[in-house]
Amino acid sequence: MIHQLRVYEIFEHNKAAFHDRFRDHAARIMKTYGFEIVAMWEARTERRTEFVYLLAWPNEAEKNAAWAKFMADEEWKEIKRVTSAKHGDLVGAIEDRVLVATAYSPSRV
Repeated sequence: MIHQLRVYEIFEHNKAAFHDRFRDHAARIMKTYGFEIVAMWEARTERRTEFVYLLAWPNEAEKNAAWAKFMADEEWKEIKRVTSAKHGDLVGAIEDRVLVATAYSPSRV
């Protein structure tokens, strides 16, 4: 098993619209493609506000296939188009990391 850490820069002026879109649409559509969302957080640094979430995957091939299907999903593309037209960009920079547990990680014991 691997984990994927996603960090999105979000904006204070339309943060509620981002959370509405992720909660009501993105997470729902992701589930149809096998996404397992482990946890979600909001974090603030001096420079920006971030939405951080952790996904669990059986392997990298399944992760890549699921992301390709999600990004090609017509409903998701339309939701992004409509919400961006109404609220502007909801996400700035995106960081993406695949996390592989070390041999001594408590999660592997």
